[in-house]
Order: sequence, then C-alpha cells, then structure tokens
Amino acid sequence: MSVQVWTWILVGITFTLYFGIAIWARASSTKEFYVASGGVSPLANGMATAADWMSAASFISMAGLISFMGYDGSVYLMGWTGGYVLLALLLAPYLRKFGKFTVPDFIGDRYYSNTARSVAVICALIVSFTYVAGQMRGVGIVFSQFLQVDITVGVIIGMFVVLVFAFLGGMKGITYTQVAQYCVLIFAFMVPAFFISFNMTGSPIPQIGMGSKVEDGTYLLQKLDDLHTQLGFKEYTDGSKSRLDVFAITLALMVGTAGLPHVIVRFFTVPKVKDARKSAGLALLFIAILYTTAPAVAVFARTNLIETIDQKPYKEVPAWFKNWEDAGLIAWSDKNGDGKIQYVNGPSLDGKKPLFLDNRGENGERLISNPSDQVNELYVDRDIIVLANPEIANLPNWVVALVAAGGLAAALSTAAGLLLVISTSISHDMIKKQFRPNISDKGELIAARISIVFAVIVAGIFGIYPPGFVAAVVALAFGLAAASFFPAIVLGIFDKRMNKEGAISGMIVGITLMLIYMIVYKTGLVWVFEPRPESEWWFGISPEGFGSIAMLANFVVSIVVSRLTPSPPQSVLDIVESIRIPSKASGSQAH
Repeated sequence: MSVQVWTWILVGITFTLYFGIAIWARASSTKEFYVASGGVSPLANGMATAADWMSAASFISMAGLISFMGYDGSVYLMGWTGGYVLLALLLAPYLRKFGKFTVPDFIGDRYYSNTARSVAVICALIVSFTYVAGQMRGVGIVFSQFLQVDITVGVIIGMFVVLVFAFLGGMKGITYTQVAQYCVLIFAFMVPAFFISFNMTGSPIPQIGMGSKVEDGTYLLQKLDDLHTQLGFKEYTDGSKSRLDVFAITLALMVGTAGLPHVIVRFFTVPKVKDARKSAGLALLFIAILYTTAPAVAVFARTNLIETIDQKPYKEVPAWFKNWEDAGLIAWSDKNGDGKIQYVNGPSLDGKKPLFLDNRGENGERLISNPSDQVNELYVDRDIIVLANPEIANLPNWVVALVAAGGLAAALSTAAGLLLVISTSISHDMIKKQFRPNISDKGELIAARISIVFAVIVAGIFGIYPPGFVAAVVALAFGLAAASFFPAIVLGIFDKRMNKEGAISGMIVGITLMLIYMIVYKTGLVWVFEPRPESEWWFGISPEGFGSIAMLANFVVSIVVSRLTPSPPQSVLDIVESIRIPSKASGSQAH
C-alpha cells in the first residue's frame, strides 16, 4: 500500500481512539474539567505528563535542530530535561501542597492580590499562545504532507480534533487521551530509529548505534565530521556558539520549564502530594526514552541527507525529495547551472524561509528567490528531518505513515494541554476569581468551554500564519515563562518576605524585557522593521537565551521592591510556612 493509504489508516485508527476516550471521559463538573477530579493514577499521569511535555518541538523539530546545529543543539537536550528535573524536585510538591491548580491562582492567592492574578493571567496567555503556535504549525506540516491537503485545511482539521476532546472532557478527557497519545508518539519515534540504526551500524539500539562503526570501518560520528569538513561546515561534534550563549539558552529552557503552566497543572490531577512526586519521576523516565534517542536520530538523518543529496543530479533525486519540495519544506536553486545539487557551507537561505516562486525551473525544480551572493543551493526546513527520515532511509511505507501519526499525537497532545490552560485562565482566574465570584459550577463550566473555542480559533490562526520553526518558537515560549513565572513561583515558596508589589513589578519587567528582545532580534515588525542582526545581540546572547537575562532582572526587581514595601500579612506567612514544612498531611489530599 502507498504511504498515503497507510497514513489514512493509522491516523484514522488513532483519531478514533482519541474521540472514543473523549466521549468516555467527558467532564460533568469544573473539578473534572480543570484537574480530572484529582483522581488520576501516578502511572497514567506520568504518561500524560510526558505526552503533554513532548510536544511537536520534541517529536518533530528537536532532532532537526540538533541535526543542523550539531553540538550546539545539545542546549535543547540539557535545558528541557534538566528543567523537568528542576520542576519535579524544586517546585511540584510545594505547588501541589498549596492546592491551587493554576499558576495565576497560586500567584493571586500567594500574593493576596487580584492585580497580581491579572498580570499572571496575561503572562499565561502570552506564554501559552506562543507555545501553541509551534504545535499548530507541526499539525499543519504533517497534515499537508501526508494527507495531501492544503496546510490551512490541515490546521483546521487539527483544530477540530483538539476541540472535540478538550471541549468534551477538559482535563479528564485530555489526560486519558494523552496516555494514548504517548503510546502512539513514542512507538512512532522509536520504530524508525531502530530500523535506521540497524541498517547503518548493525545495532538496533539507536543510542549505541550513534557511537558505533559503519560499513567502511569508521565511527559514524567521525564519518559525519568528515562529511561536514568536506562541505566546508564546522565539525558536527564541535560547537560554534559562545559558552555564555549556550549557558543562557540552557538556563532559560530549564527555568522556563519550571514555569510552564500546562505542565504544572498536571501535578494537581493526582490524589496525593506523594503521587505528584511519583508521577514526576515516571514522566521523567518516559521522557528520557525519546530525549536520549533524538541525538541519534539527528546523526542518522544528517548523514543520510548529505549522502543522498549532495552532488546528485536533480533528475536523479529520490521521490521523497520532490514530495517535500511540493510541500514547500525543501528546495533547490541551481546556482552554477550544472544540474546538480550543491550543498556546501556559505551564504545561503539555509535556516531561513525562502520565497517560493510559482514557476518551475528547466530541471523541474520548484524555484525560490536566491540572491546572487548565495553559494549553497539547498534549503531544508528543520521541521522535516524526523518526518522525512524514514523516507530518506527508504523504510517501509507503514513506518513512514506511523511517524505521521506520531507527529500528530505529539502536536495535538500539547496543544490540548495549552488550550486548557488558556481556557482555565479565562474562566477560572478571570471570570470566577475577579468578575463573577458567585458564578455557579455549571456556569463556570460553560465559560470554560466557550473559552476553549476562542483559544482554538486563535491557535488555528497561529498555525495558518506560523512565526517560524517549531522548536525555535517553543524555545521563545520557554524564555517568556522563565522571564515571568519562575521568579514569582520560587520566591513565593521560599521567600516569606516576598510581597505583591515585588511580584507584580518583577513579572511586568521580566516579560516586557523578553517581549521587546524577541520582537527586535527575532520576529521583527514586518510593517516597521526586520529583525536586527546577530552582531547586535546584547552580550552576544540569542533571543532563545535572553529569557535568562530577563529572569535575573525579574529576580532583582522583585527582591528590591519587596524590601522597600510592606511585608505580607500574617495569614500569607502562615500559608507559606505550612507548604514548606513536611507534615503528616503532606501525603494526603492538599488543603
């Protein structure tokens, strides 16, 4: 059977499963909608957390970034995994014991201020919408390529799917759907990795295969280093980023992880505080399966790509190249007129979205605007590496289709979690806590579902008009979370003197700094200016790493302002003391 037939079959089966779970687990109360009634087992919550955490950035884009960045791509592995450890050990048990299941709710009560709650809601919406933009782009990429539909249609289909199981089940439906999605995405990621590792190195275990020898007797990484140097690139195993930027990006991803509202809320879906710790440990184990495999997949894909494409006549390129070319995710411009694809280091469009022209070249290639000073003839979108990897390695069609199903599972699972955060921020933290405190449980549930519809529509717009590569966009979301939430949460738990004035000032300064830096140096304002060049970065720190600087500014402002203003009331000091000191109640239902 063809790839498309296999894709329809596997995607159809998995979507039927998701819809079935959504109908079975539909929520009838706000507690079920927000935190699944707090009755999820640690094992199920661990799998759901892993699926929530391993977004399209992890499944689709991370290996692609590592594949092109080489050693420098390790910042994503270190930052995202280290951040989860930080969250599990430093924050999750305390937040669970505090008993507030949203970050704005925690901040609003801890800092005894609706103003603080409102600032936290705004920050949560900014972080979540930035994050969900990457997920919807991933959905659009998978649908447009494997189901042969327009990317806009693909995003709309994804919107409908997420809306069904988020609208019906809330956190209850999303949790059990994410358990199924974790099984799908991890199977879809590992099976091609096993196949390719065995074909290239003789070892079916990717982590071992990456460090093994290939047919010519050289080690795979050494072979890739040699291929890189032959093409004029820096060695794959050698980094080009400054140590300061590597440190800043890693730190921003770590502390951003610890401030992500859609991950934190998962620790409120289990019955007890000790179950939150168990589910955090299990989630880390489930996450490690993919995160230790991603570097190997990146090495396999990079090696196969170079060997398959470089110096090959366009007329002889395999079918997968032209399939992805039609999707606008890979392109070639014949600079020297020899009819061969020349992939070398030098000024190029590599890593930047080109302008695709309507007409075709004399070789049948899809033409792109390519200024005369560019040497590299090949453009490859980072987001296709995992999705195209099975085709590049010439694996069976069902494996190619399985990866499509896994990519959709990864994107949709995280999108659902993020959309629920957006919905909760609006219905619970704004409507119930500030505007209509006497609203009934049924009325709040209706408001939450209306908010889900609104959030899905906005997320769909981001998917149709994506701001960049999936992982790059997600990295910016982590920077925003680091700049806004992390100091407020940490100081709220460990600094009894921290007050509302300090927290509000710190959050505003942190997220404003990060937003300005993102706009000026990453996204630009197309109607005013283009993003500023790398040479103008502050301290040589990239936008992905600037969350660390904004976070430090948040800490300094929060602490200084809190010391110059009145201390929190005694009732708040007592609450902070109670969540920091273990007690017999710590293993029971949070108060």
